[in-house]
Amino acid sequence: MSENQLKGWHHLPDVPIKVSPFFTWPLNPVEMIKWVWNSWLLITEKLILVAIAFISYQLFQPPLEESRDLALGWVLQLYVRNFLLALLVGGALHLWFYTFSAQGKKLKYDPRPLMVNGRKFTLGGQVRDNMFWTLGTGVMIWTAYEVILFWAMANGHVSLVSWTTNQVWFVALFLLIPIWESFYFYIIHRAIHIPFLYNHVHYLHHRNINVGPWSGMSMHPVEQMIFLGSVFVHLIVGAHPVHILFHLQYYFLTAMTTHTGFQGLWIMDKNRLSLGTFHHQMHHRYFECNYGSLEIPWDKWMGTFHDGTVEANERMQERRKRIMNK
Repeated sequence: MSENQLKGWHHLPDVPIKVSPFFTWPLNPVEMIKWVWNSWLLITEKLILVAIAFISYQLFQPPLEESRDLALGWVLQLYVRNFLLALLVGGALHLWFYTFSAQGKKLKYDPRPLMVNGRKFTLGGQVRDNMFWTLGTGVMIWTAYEVILFWAMANGHVSLVSWTTNQVWFVALFLLIPIWESFYFYIIHRAIHIPFLYNHVHYLHHRNINVGPWSGMSMHPVEQMIFLGSVFVHLIVGAHPVHILFHLQYYFLTAMTTHTGFQGLWIMDKNRLSLGTFHHQMHHRYFECNYGSLEIPWDKWMGTFHDGTVEANERMQERRKRIMNK
């Protein structure tokens, strides 16, 4: 490792980390096309989640008219689907990266193993603790929000966006949901770092300094409610049921993939699927940086961006000193 690289990391991606070229001046059309191509038109998380949303809708979603009245049958159907989907995604990622160590430490950011024991965790160990909060309150809140929105849509309280009436807006909503996530996440993330909310709510998520797939949705129930509450934007902009499915699956499941602790899935000497982001991995270690994501560069605008370079690390340390000296 050269003197110009951050110390204490096993794998470092190319730095400086770049934010969306749609918010970089001067605008570069080539970089903008590459960003969209790499985000949507290759085999990516977003494209896979769109497919999962359509499969969920076609095979495991009760008819909308059935949702007009609250009934245990269709509510339980949603809950079981979401529980099994979370278990499948989180479990598969954990088995690949940690139980079977299928790619060893290839592309792993933090060289340390996950904590097997730890008094600070609810059930004594990091993985058990993370699974408890994710599959327990996390899946229940995810399902509750689906129930509310599908009931509201079935009763005419949410505008129905369909392919037959507006193809452009139907497709655009899939593209806009991740951008909305980036906008929303920074705002609520900065808010829950306010000392009172951090000490009573957000501390639970930050018990994970070295993260694994189950860490992503391991949050206090209040934080899970705030985080997943992004989906209620559809009370204003409308949606099709498949957009609701994609929205909540995108939030819940990418929380798992971005917390794998690995940059991607290494198969046959190549990174076949980009997953964990170094941008957010640094937040878990350094705490006072990278509150948002890269789709909308709130961190750059607000002076909290760490681009993975030594220079950015020094700026962060100086900012910490100024805060402590106040």
